[in-house]
Amino acid sequence: MRVLVVEDDVALAAQLQQTLRDAGFVVEVEHDGEAASFAGSEEPYDAAVLDLGLPTKDGLSVLRDWRESGCHWPVLILTARNRWSDKVAGFNAGADDYLTKPFVMEEVVLRLRAMLRRASGSGATVLRAGDLEYDVATSRFTWQGQMLGLTAQEHKILAYFMHHPGELLTRTDISEHVYARDLDPDSNTIDVLIGRIRRKLGAPNLIATERGQGFRLCIPPSSAVQS
Repeated sequence: MRVLVVEDDVALAAQLQQTLRDAGFVVEVEHDGEAASFAGSEEPYDAAVLDLGLPTKDGLSVLRDWRESGCHWPVLILTARNRWSDKVAGFNAGADDYLTKPFVMEEVVLRLRAMLRRASGSGATVLRAGDLEYDVATSRFTWQGQMLGLTAQEHKILAYFMHHPGELLTRTDISEHVYARDLDPDSNTIDVLIGRIRRKLGAPNLIATERGQGFRLCIPPSSAVQS
C-alpha cells in the first residue's frame, strides 16, 4: 500500500519513512505544503500522514486541496497542536484520524492499518479469500493455516489484492500502489510476481487473469467472511 508522508522535520520524516517501510508500506515523502498538495492531487496513494505546520501552505489547506480534487483515501494528521478546536478543524477539513506529538512510531503503523481496514469497507482485522488469510494488524499471510513466505514485493501485491477483493486491478493500478513513483517496473515484472504468488499458494485460480485488462482476486462465496 502506497503512503504519502508530509512532514517538514526532515529527521522525523526519515524516521517515519523507515518505520512504515519496515511495516511493508511503499512510502513517499514531501516536506512542504505546496509540493504535498500537488503530489496528493496527482498521484494515486492509499493513505497519507500529514503534519499541520508546514512551510508554503499549512496542512489543513493541503487536506482541503486533496478533498476538493477528489482524493478520498484516508488521512492521519500528525501534529503538536492538541487543542480540541484544532482537532475539530482537522476532522472538518476531511481527516480520518488525529495523533498528537510526541507519539510512538508503532502507533502510526497501527492507526494507518486501521484506517485502511475501514477504507476497504470491512473494518476487519483478518481478511480472507478461500484458504488465504491476511492479518492486517500483524501484516502476516497464512495459507491453509500455515505461514506464507513471500518476498517484500510479493507481499505488497497480495496485500493490495486482499484490500480490493473481487475488483479488476490493472497492471498500472498494481504498479502505482506497490512501487514508489521513481520506480516504473514493466508489465512483465508484475506478471512474473503474480505468477510466483500463484505458485506459492498452489491455487492458480485464486488470482484470475482478465485477458487484456488485468487481474482479479476471486473470493469463494463460502469464504467471504471477515473478522
